Amino acid sequence: MNFPLAVPAFSDNYIWLVAAGGSEQSVRNEAEIAVIIIDPGAAEPVLESLARHRLRPCAILVTHHHYDHIDGIPPLLRHYPSLPVYGPAESAVPGLGHPLHDNDEITLDNGLTFQVLTSPGHTLDHLSYYRPGMLFCGDTLFAAGCGRLFEGSPEQMYRSLTRLASLPDDTAIFCTHEYTLNNLEFAHHIEPENKHVFDRLEHVRRQRARGRITLPSTLAEERLSNPYLRCTEAAIMTAASRFAQRPVRDAVDTFRIIRFWKDGWTNSA
Repeated sequence: MNFPLAVPAFSDNYIWLVAAGGSEQSVRNEAEIAVIIIDPGAAEPVLESLARHRLRPCAILVTHHHYDHIDGIPPLLRHYPSLPVYGPAESAVPGLGHPLHDNDEITLDNGLTFQVLTSPGHTLDHLSYYRPGMLFCGDTLFAAGCGRLFEGSPEQMYRSLTRLASLPDDTAIFCTHEYTLNNLEFAHHIEPENKHVFDRLEHVRRQRARGRITLPSTLAEERLSNPYLRCTEAAIMTAASRFAQRPVRDAVDTFRIIRFWKDGWTNSA
């Protein structure tokens, strides 16, 4: 079995189970494995995975307060009453016993340490969790996309994305939705000459046709094909100007336009 382990939930969510050993680490003796549960929007698929693989939960990490990231917490706590819950301070997270702030560092019972990064935009309380080689970014940064702006401003979201984009190239991106195909179709629509986007789109189409997960990506891959990380590129700025029918002012303005464009785009996610 490979970790982090993606547990599908709802129509397109992933709940991540993370064990010590790092990204994609093969672990043989499941009976001894303690796992962190990240963003449990539903309890049943988590409980099923824990039982099937003989895993022991040691903590819950929450990125933000939306129902599809937290509704599984109360039933999980009924099964595991002493399970610690970590999440954004002053947020509506059930059972929150460990409120977190920007640049906090947490070490969990299975030995994994994470740096806490505030990443507002999708929501005001959004956190991301980083350790070398791994980023759990909830609904801020998606594969080839980013989250909708439900609470934050374009300026906040662009700062958050820029912050996450400053992490090392080999950082694996573990977001919480299977939106990659739709995001790449939009990326190709606004930057049709980008070969990285085209090649990635063709690859993801094959993956999804076989029912395969498209995550994680890497930050290096995102810089080459995610339009929201490419707002200083001439091709993206030109596309934004054409859509807005006016010259763009700067990278934040470009981001504002293409995020608004995506909101109304066909099959938008």
